[in-house]
Amino acid sequence: MHRLTALLLAGTLPFAAAAQDAASEVTRAAQAEIAARLPLDDPRDEANATRGKLAEIADGVITDKNGKAVWDRRPYAFLDTREAPDTVNPSLWRQARLNAVHGLFEVVPDKVWQVRGYDLSVMTIIRGQTGWIVVDPLLSEEAAAASWKLFADTVEAKSGKRPIKAVIFSHSHSDHFGGVGGIVTPERVKAEKIRIIAPHGFSEEATSENVLAGAAMGRRALYMFGAILPPGVRGQVDTGLGPKLSSGTIGYMEPTETVSEKGGTLTIDGLAFDFLDAGGTEAPSEFVFYIPAYKALHTTEVVTHNLHNILTLRGAQVRDALRWSKVIDAILLKWGGTAEVAMASHHWPTWGTAEVSLLLANQRDAYRYVHDRTLFLANRGATLHELADATPEAPVQAADFATRGYYGTLNHDMKATYQRYFGWWDGNPANFNPLPPEQSAPKYVALAGGADKLLAAGKAAIAAGDYRWAAEILNKLVFAQPDNQAARGALASAYDQMGYQAESGAWRNYYLAAAASLRGTAVESLSGNGQSRSFISAIPTAVFFDALAARFDAAKGAALKGTFQFILPDSKETVAIVVGGGVEVPRYGVTDAAPTATVTLDRTTLDDVMLGQAQFPALMQSGAIRIDGDRMAFLSWFALHPPADPRFNVVVP
Repeated sequence: MHRLTALLLAGTLPFAAAAQDAASEVTRAAQAEIAARLPLDDPRDEANATRGKLAEIADGVITDKNGKAVWDRRPYAFLDTREAPDTVNPSLWRQARLNAVHGLFEVVPDKVWQVRGYDLSVMTIIRGQTGWIVVDPLLSEEAAAASWKLFADTVEAKSGKRPIKAVIFSHSHSDHFGGVGGIVTPERVKAEKIRIIAPHGFSEEATSENVLAGAAMGRRALYMFGAILPPGVRGQVDTGLGPKLSSGTIGYMEPTETVSEKGGTLTIDGLAFDFLDAGGTEAPSEFVFYIPAYKALHTTEVVTHNLHNILTLRGAQVRDALRWSKVIDAILLKWGGTAEVAMASHHWPTWGTAEVSLLLANQRDAYRYVHDRTLFLANRGATLHELADATPEAPVQAADFATRGYYGTLNHDMKATYQRYFGWWDGNPANFNPLPPEQSAPKYVALAGGADKLLAAGKAAIAAGDYRWAAEILNKLVFAQPDNQAARGALASAYDQMGYQAESGAWRNYYLAAAASLRGTAVESLSGNGQSRSFISAIPTAVFFDALAARFDAAKGAALKGTFQFILPDSKETVAIVVGGGVEVPRYGVTDAAPTATVTLDRTTLDDVMLGQAQFPALMQSGAIRIDGDRMAFLSWFALHPPADPRFNVVVP
């Protein structure tokens, strides 16, 4: 996740909100079935999640410099109850309780520690010869600073203060580097020669992911992570991958060195690290590593205690399940039978050579099952929805909780794999160019004999426990008549039950957030993650102008032609933007011989604009932005880049 821009939460809707439904008899039966089928009382994960605990942050509360909470576990006290309520899948409840364990934990005696439960991700601290090596300093600076203080107050207070010698970013998602400014500053990095180590391709991937499609990804992330839901047994309980996202400041620091695709050994503060490239699995830029002296394996986000996403619900490029399984097999071949502990960037460690090898083998098999079953069925004619619906869970998933679909699911991972190979279309020409939902929905309502009959059919499906069918037909009615409160309420009821039954935290959050949006009970807030200047400044200038081009209103600007030359003196960069035919083409590093207008501004000024700390009109008046040539042509062109509204509708037209 990372990788998220500031999130504007959905406002309430203009009608009286209805109460959320209780669990139906069908849902209670489904919860009982999975509880009977899985060994939910297996104590091994709980023992590992609590092993080596040394201290915790009081009440699990972290605040920013203004006293505002960026992390607060007090509203999640309901997870103290061991038995799952009937509104939460009992398997997800088990995972949520494990993720809720927070504090500082000793992983390898006097050598390796983890701070867990204060962000979606986990921070690891490793003892070198003379100082500390920090791995993945969380998403936000405030959470990282509080976690480091917990470590310093507990470990350094006993063994003595030592300097940070290196910071390792395991991969290019912001929940694994965004908090770096909370533990070190750029000035300290330079003065103390602190090494910042990352996988190859890190800088480009870390700063460009989500920039082009950030508005839509951010909006969908609100649903996926349950940010528009209150915590509770009928609301947000967990994400599956971790408790939730912290809401502090996301920063960035440029690596001082990277590990190549060949991997290899690095000595960091006198300690040997053996790296293996894992790019193209969970992240485009990623590695795993092994510390021979400690017999400790760090699997980053390649191996965690759940089945991960091949395509995350918030949106991203489709990942490669086949490569994922092969990388895990390479880890198993290289360090299986040797590693005595495996830890990751999420969840809790696994101890014991046999247990580590089994974890790796089971994870490998889960991703291989996703890939091979998808192609097995697709090559026999099954389409995207058919193959996922027809496939039972992998045999390993019944035996190993670490492979269960708490975050990714077998269902949507198979659909993603289908998409990777075959695209969005199922091959049926009827589905090649269907009517958009807002056009087709009224026709479905008419075909059903009118809104009352379709609503009655939807309610009958809900009464029968056929929630998927109820959602499918009621969604048609809502798109045909978005102000039909009875239809919205009925569709929300179907979503309630599907959310309660979901084993995936992401599925639960999405269903229940959709229900809240339909009812007008979505949490209204302007809080979210803010990106620091260090993060904004690291976005490549070329990426910024590509994102600007994606905002160009082609309908209004179809007749506009011209070339607009940007000059950034402080960064010594130039970009020529050629406009015509309803598109604009940024040419990075090009200086046009005869531009329509030339705009001169520093890159730092551009950063001010991106941070919302300055506006173009005021900057032009002050002289911070200089426009030479056809000033009106530039202003007309610039006005054709309206910002996207991050509050666009998701579950209604």
